Parts: sequence; C-alpha cells; structure tokens
Amino acid sequence: MIRVDDVVPPGSPTWWVFAGVVLFGRACDLGSTFAGTPHLVLEGNPIAKRLGWKWGIPLNVVLCLLVAALPMLSISLTTSSLLVAARNLQSVWLMRTLGEMHYRQWMSERVRETRTMTLLGCFWGESGLTILVGLPLVVFSNWELVPFGIGCGLVVYGLLVGFFTTLGVLRRKG
Repeated sequence: MIRVDDVVPPGSPTWWVFAGVVLFGRACDLGSTFAGTPHLVLEGNPIAKRLGWKWGIPLNVVLCLLVAALPMLSISLTTSSLLVAARNLQSVWLMRTLGEMHYRQWMSERVRETRTMTLLGCFWGESGLTILVGLPLVVFSNWELVPFGIGCGLVVYGLLVGFFTTLGVLRRKG
C-alpha cells in the first residue's frame, strides 16, 4: 500500500499510473481553458497567462512527470485540476457565444455594477465551502493516501479560487 509520504521510482509501473492520472487532470484543466479562452484573454492566473500555450504546455508536462513520483502531490494536483476544469466548463458556453473580448467586457461591467463586498462574499463563500469539504478529509484520513490527497486538493483549490477571484475583482474594481 502506498502511503502519503511515499516516493515512487520514476519509470516504475506505479509511477506510470500516477503520471497518467496527473497528466489527465492537467489536460482537463488546460483543455477547458483553451475551450473558453484560446487566446488566454480570460485567464485568471497571471503566471499561466504570461507563459502562454507555447511554454505552459511543455512546463505542465514536465511538472506532471516530476510530480508523478510523489503520489500524494499527484492526487492533490489532479483533484485541483479537475475542479478548475469543471469551474471553467461552467462558463465556456457563454465565453464561446460572446467571444473572449466581449465576455471580458460584459463580465467587467457586471463586476463594476456589483458591490465589492457582495462579490467577495460570494467568491469567499464558494472558497470557504470548498475548503470545508476538504478539511475533514485531511483531518480524518488517518494519513491514507487517497482521502488525504483529495482533501488537500480541495483545500488548495478553495484557496486558489479565493485568491485569484479576489485578485480579479480588485483589479476590475480599481
């Protein structure tokens, strides 16, 4: 049985399983991002936006192959990536209908029309509730790999949503 603190040898059958799992998660995140914002106009992560597709895809592949040696990190990263992909897919239909620039303009107008604390309260509520799902998994997992890794992924996702949405709201309100 694989433990939370285990490291698997690169190239081993177990490493290939984790490489496949984490590559799948990152591909879902990148694919859903591409579906909604192929020119990265709407990308909320300034690092990903700066890297662009040319550097972002190869960097993600290398990251996945490195992370595959750390099962807990693989599960956590895959969990966060799948949640980001799901969140992206909520709005892809609207992004595609309006186009990247019109969607950004439309959303910016909605943000400016809404009180800052209402917006932040909603985003922080989403973040906090997601973290509340992940924390019990972390705390009560008894250090079992899968529940602990999924719990960490939920907590990290909640923190990232809170951070990047706050950053976006403050940038658009300013």
